[in-house]
Amino acid sequence: MSEIGEIDEGFYSRQLYVLGHEAMRRMGEANVLIAGMRGLGVEIAKNVILSGVKSVTVQDEGLAVWADLSSQFFLKESHLGQNRATCSLQQLSDLNPHVRVWAHTGPLNEDLIKQFQVVVLTDSSLDDQKRFGELCHSHGIKFIVADTKGLCGQLFCDFGEEFEVLDQDGETPVSVMIQHISKANPGVVICTDDQRHGLQDGSKVVFSEVQGMTELNSMSPVEIKYCSAYSFSIGDTSGFSDYQRGGVATEVKQPCKLSFKRLSEALLDHELLTWNDFGKISKHTTLHLAFQALHSFAKREKRLPNPWCQSDADSLLAIVRELNTAAQVEQLDEAVVRRLSYTARGDLAPVNAFIGGLAAQEVIKACSRKFTPLKQWMYFDALECLPEEDHQLTECSTKGTRYDGQIAVFGPAFQEKLGRMKYFLVGAGAIGCELLKNFALMGLGAGREGQVTVTDMDFIERSNLNRQFLFRSQDIGKAKSEVAAKAGRQMNPEMNIIAHQNRLDADSEGVYDYNFFMSLDGVAAALDNVEARVYLDGRCVQHQKPMLEGGTLGSKGHTLVVVPHLTESYGPAKSSAGNAIPMCTLKNFPYRIEHTLQWARDQFEGLFKHTPENVNLFLSDSEFVNRTLDHGDAEALEILEGVWSSLEDMKAGGKRPTCWEDCVSWARRKWETLYNNDIRQLLHCFPPEEVTANGLLFWSGTKRCPHPLTFDPNNSTHLEYVVAAANLYACIYGINGTTDRAAIKRILEQVHVPPFTPKSSVKIHVTDKEMEEDKKKGSDDAEKARLEELKVKLALPARRSSSKMRPIDFEKDDDTNFHMDYIVAASNLRAENYEIPAADRHQSKRIAGRIMPAIATTTAAVAGLMCLELFKLVQGQEKISSYRTAYINLAVQYFVLSQPSRPQAFEVAGKKYTLWDDFLVEGRRGGQQEMTLEDLVQYVREKYNLTVSSLFYGPAILYSGQKDRLTKSVSDVVKMVTKKDIPPHKKVLELIPSFAEDEDCETVPTIRYLLL
Repeated sequence: MSEIGEIDEGFYSRQLYVLGHEAMRRMGEANVLIAGMRGLGVEIAKNVILSGVKSVTVQDEGLAVWADLSSQFFLKESHLGQNRATCSLQQLSDLNPHVRVWAHTGPLNEDLIKQFQVVVLTDSSLDDQKRFGELCHSHGIKFIVADTKGLCGQLFCDFGEEFEVLDQDGETPVSVMIQHISKANPGVVICTDDQRHGLQDGSKVVFSEVQGMTELNSMSPVEIKYCSAYSFSIGDTSGFSDYQRGGVATEVKQPCKLSFKRLSEALLDHELLTWNDFGKISKHTTLHLAFQALHSFAKREKRLPNPWCQSDADSLLAIVRELNTAAQVEQLDEAVVRRLSYTARGDLAPVNAFIGGLAAQEVIKACSRKFTPLKQWMYFDALECLPEEDHQLTECSTKGTRYDGQIAVFGPAFQEKLGRMKYFLVGAGAIGCELLKNFALMGLGAGREGQVTVTDMDFIERSNLNRQFLFRSQDIGKAKSEVAAKAGRQMNPEMNIIAHQNRLDADSEGVYDYNFFMSLDGVAAALDNVEARVYLDGRCVQHQKPMLEGGTLGSKGHTLVVVPHLTESYGPAKSSAGNAIPMCTLKNFPYRIEHTLQWARDQFEGLFKHTPENVNLFLSDSEFVNRTLDHGDAEALEILEGVWSSLEDMKAGGKRPTCWEDCVSWARRKWETLYNNDIRQLLHCFPPEEVTANGLLFWSGTKRCPHPLTFDPNNSTHLEYVVAAANLYACIYGINGTTDRAAIKRILEQVHVPPFTPKSSVKIHVTDKEMEEDKKKGSDDAEKARLEELKVKLALPARRSSSKMRPIDFEKDDDTNFHMDYIVAASNLRAENYEIPAADRHQSKRIAGRIMPAIATTTAAVAGLMCLELFKLVQGQEKISSYRTAYINLAVQYFVLSQPSRPQAFEVAGKKYTLWDDFLVEGRRGGQQEMTLEDLVQYVREKYNLTVSSLFYGPAILYSGQKDRLTKSVSDVVKMVTKKDIPPHKKVLELIPSFAEDEDCETVPTIRYLLL
């Protein structure tokens, strides 16, 4: 970062939600040395520079060779024979304007290393690792070793004798509302039952807002003991006052101190190995010795083992056996040693992406003291990418091509196969950029017959630059897919990449039709929402194509490989209704800042987007009023009231402004309604000491008793609301606003705020169920009369001559548009009503803008794992045990790589099927006339021995015994029933049958009816 203390929130936006401001400031003081600028070194450097340390120095004495181009994405053919660090410097510097990047082309030495707080060695000898590890350990320098050899990787950390971690997992501290606290030893805290408390034995909490047992509010953090999901004990409360009501218990993160062994000692300690694939424990224990043996081999032979050389593998195995006489590993996996020897000369982009992502995350931990560091070794392998038949590859010698590092592992025939692949990449955001980088280095679709098609409808914004590393500041405003495709071609000029800007949904099926999907070898999903993933997954299942899927959330990531007939698919969307905030909580009973922020967002959408849109619909559609009345009286009254008041001038009793002063007046009166009048009405209906029928206080548990606010123009939040609301209101009416606060205060002095008296006739719903029941009862006479009055008023011809309004779409990342100004002020004022702690702008933006925390390290690791699965798909692996699904959390060294699940089977008439089994029917066999519905029924009976009793196309019933339809062609029946033509691009009709042999079967194979 440019200056300590200054954080560029626009650039680091998504990463700040992972690390936080304090951790970022600590990183801004760190100078990092990364030694070795081959594929792994440049991957680590890229991620560390994007993260925002003070400076990065990249060191390498070596010159670029052909094999480097298989994974070093900042080297070009023109760089061959030149120093790798020097050639990479400019592109590394361009990644982040806030980080100074230097190149050092001389050897590593003591004086150089002492200048840094963190040192990372890649592509280094064991002697150097021990020597510099000792130096770093004795001088308090954080030391990391990262290495990859073919399909295997190694990571080591030594952060010194005493390293303090300030936040072990980075999770938001738990905050729970209290229902009751017993007066006992130990006292038991019972939480409200709206959510589990999530605390563990030993967690510490502080109390606030407790009424009655107020002694707790002033206590230092209290250690808890877990009792149940909704209760915990806190020690002796028998001498405290009686608990009355309320209270919040908030977790206090506790720092912890860790001690690390120096590398020379840690080599001998097998207890320091961190597992990532529990099916490979013996493999990774063996790899600990095998990597040491590789160093011995390289030192003796002055080279690594030759690709697929049996004699070199025998030599390496002999060294491992010798090391094991002291190590005493019980289950030595000799096959792993041989495969490491066969592939050690390989340099693979996906392996470097994964290990590089992890290593860079360790650098961030060392600099920020946030998250739990690796203690201390980790090994990784993806040897299952090799052919399943355990045969030797005979020809893997280098040929002087950019793929030499990959050919050393898989051979030239596999490389040619990769070049022939046709892949569809959906999404060119963070994961999409990383995948394209890997595709270019791997040579996917880079052959004469190959192709990668990438689509993304979005355009580059400044907040993308911190993790979507193919983009630079000069690309802001350009199409992501175009810029990413261009960057991919620059990395590998042989790449055949076509860029589209289409959203992948039903509307683009004319582009991504049957012929398009059938031409593909596979699909990669780099999407940021579940709905799009589900849609793409369905298309892949329909066309029997494999899919690679991955996603991230801060330091967490997952990958999934979908293989036709072998694994389950991504599957249907899981309902998120359980996470929705109840309407009554939003309207009247908020108790978390998330509730007030969602309420503020709803206010924004209603006032500045939906109402103007409804006005414009009314002005352009003569049937708008009648259609609105069909929605029910309550909804119609709200919509039409909004339309009428927006068209009627303020002087005539409406809310349409004619000048800037009117906008300020509206904002001031709106403030009074929301933060004073509505609260007074609520307290009139439910006074502070209200008691329920059960004798309990109404305002207790999750119901926080509010208090009205009194407007004060000298209160910054009060004035901020008026400034933002007035400017937004002016915007939707095309009136020029201002931010001149002195001028706005002068206008406020002249605003008349009508007096308000709470009404006893107002009913406030306590639960959503109560609200729904009232809706079903319909409107009362007064509401019906008002609806009729509005219909008459809106029918006047003069109403339709009004000018159109300008609806506003919420945009969180523009700090000049008043959107977040409004949200923050509106939310924090409501929070003040209910005595909920306010949220700053940064936190408010994340919640209200529904921002997904993101960091480059996780993205790189996930993309690496996805591309390892791609190797397996291209190999044509047929065993499910060869594939891996991954769940990772880089914050806490959590890695679960496991075999994917098989597709769930279902039975129809005694025969088993899965989602991959469909009944494929050619509607026009051999160019003949299209088959009739009767032909289709007969075909299914003859081929599958099943009798179609009914047939559905979406919600439409095509056939359920109607004999007159049997003589019509299938497409004619579809057109007749749906009353729509079949689009020309629609080559497959998905028909859902019901069979007479098993009519109760809920799941049946789909009939895929081809119209070719």
